[in-house]
Amino acid sequence: MKNIFVGNLNFGATEGAVRSLFEAYGTVDRVSIVTDRDTGQARGFGFVEMSVNADADRAISELNGRELDGRALNVNEAHPKTDRGAGGGGGQRRDKRW
Repeated sequence: MKNIFVGNLNFGATEGAVRSLFEAYGTVDRVSIVTDRDTGQARGFGFVEMSVNADADRAISELNGRELDGRALNVNEAHPKTDRGAGGGGGQRRDKRW
């Protein structure tokens, strides 16, 4: 099973359109387009799961850079989300001059 990141999607892209694009390379188990939790609007990226790794690798290599709805897709293997730790302000600056 391989999870594929699909970025630079047109905000109007549908799961069906993305599924059709990837099904040309093999069986697609799941398609998920990420939406904003507050507005419900698409965020311009999503994920595709394919059970056969060789099919997924071929889809990644052939679809990366390919246009869908006028936008060049960014397609690569998804990696687990890393823990960036607490914070949210960039940390302390060390070059302050007093």
